Amino acid sequence: MHVRTRTTTLAASIAVLLVSTGPASVHPHVFAEARLDVLVNPDRTVKSLRHVWRFDDLFSSTVLMEFDKNGDLKLDDAELKDVSDTVYESLAEFGYFQIVMVDGKDAAMNPPPKLMANFDQDQLLILFESEPREPLKLSGKVSFGVYDPTFYTAIDFIEDDNMAVDGMPADCSRTVIRPDPEEALAQNQGTLTDAFFNDPTGTDMSKIFATRLELTCPAQG
Repeated sequence: MHVRTRTTTLAASIAVLLVSTGPASVHPHVFAEARLDVLVNPDRTVKSLRHVWRFDDLFSSTVLMEFDKNGDLKLDDAELKDVSDTVYESLAEFGYFQIVMVDGKDAAMNPPPKLMANFDQDQLLILFESEPREPLKLSGKVSFGVYDPTFYTAIDFIEDDNMAVDGMPADCSRTVIRPDPEEALAQNQGTLTDAFFNDPTGTDMSKIFATRLELTCPAQG
C-alpha cells in the first residue's frame, strides 16, 4: 500500500491513519457514523453543510493515546485543538471528504474555517461547517454526501434521517440513495480500468458506493 510521505510526529501518524492512500482493493480501516445537515437560504441557495462524524472505538482510543500528552487519560482543550488541527490539515487535499453535485457535475465547496474535535462516550467527534464556493441554487438534481477517495475511512449514515435539510423549499423532494455495490460496478464498468485501480493517489471508487442525499427541485431560471 502506497502511503504519502508525512512527518514522523505522533500527530502525523493519526493523519496517516485517517487518509492512508492505496489501491481500491484496500478495505476501510477507520469507521465513522455521520450526520449531515444542509442549510438552505430563503432564496433557495445552499447556505452551508454541517457535518458531524463519530468515530469507532478503536480509532478513538488510538487518537486518545497519541494526543494525551500529560497522560491523564483524557484530552484537554489544547490536546483537542491538536487533534482538530491535524485532521483539518490532513483532509484539506481531499476536500474534507465532501460530495456535492448538481445534475451530475461536481460543485466546489470552500474549506471550512476550522474543525472542532471532542470526545463523547469515549468516541471521537469531528464537527465542521462549509459553504459553497459559488452560489448553489436548488434547481434540478442536487446531491450531497461524504466519501474517502482513498477507500481507507468508511463514513456512513446509519439512518436516513441523519441526512437532513433545514429550509427545503416545499416544491423540492428529498431522497436518500444507498447504491447497491453490484449495480454501481455495472453502471461504472467503463471507467474501471487498470489505470483506475493502480492510481497511487486514490480513486473515485468509493464515491460510486457512497450514500447520498438527493434533492430534486423544479428548474430555476
